[in-house]
Amino acid sequence: MPQLSNFYLFLYNSLQSIGWALALFRVLSNFVATKSTDGAYASAGELICFLQSVAFLEVIHGAIGLVPSGVLIPLMQWGGRTHFLLAIVRGIDEVQELPSIFITFLAWSLSEVIRYPQYAMSSLRNCPDWITYLRYTAFIVLYPIGVGPGEMWLMYQALPYIKEKHLYGDSLFGLPFSYYNFVQAVLLCYPFLWLKLYLHMFKQRKSKLSKQHARKKKM
Repeated sequence: MPQLSNFYLFLYNSLQSIGWALALFRVLSNFVATKSTDGAYASAGELICFLQSVAFLEVIHGAIGLVPSGVLIPLMQWGGRTHFLLAIVRGIDEVQELPSIFITFLAWSLSEVIRYPQYAMSSLRNCPDWITYLRYTAFIVLYPIGVGPGEMWLMYQALPYIKEKHLYGDSLFGLPFSYYNFVQAVLLCYPFLWLKLYLHMFKQRKSKLSKQHARKKKM
């Protein structure tokens, strides 16, 4: 059974690696060809929406104990990204060519072409130390870039369109506030939620790299 679960995790993470590598290639190819950031969503948006939707499996992996991540942190990460992509970016054509999309997609893709291969090789217990180091170091720069000038700035830019279009109606799921108010509240909460995730990743970094260092000393 452990061998079967490890093979499944290797397969899942390998497929995600390929998907995100393709997304990164499309974003960069479009940028080089057009000398513009405008086409990031047109070139890779649907693929990234699909990859991010499928990533809900990672919440399930944590819930059933397939990986030791638990449920809360993967759910927060998945929920934040998926809301940003499907509810805002995909729902508002006017924001799809903004530079914030290029920044977000580039930061996400660079992060994932490191993270998923590291997960895939770790599931086979055969991950080079340098990939593990890169996995738990690159986020220090990439994560703030993706969240600040990427996700948060785009959500702020989307607010006038949300209000103008009455996106998703004046009442969200029958509650006494609109989607416009909801996104405003999300923007206020985002820095605090982001900081929680960011600090969690630093704890992971310390744990993983200290184990790596201890293993090297034994050798």
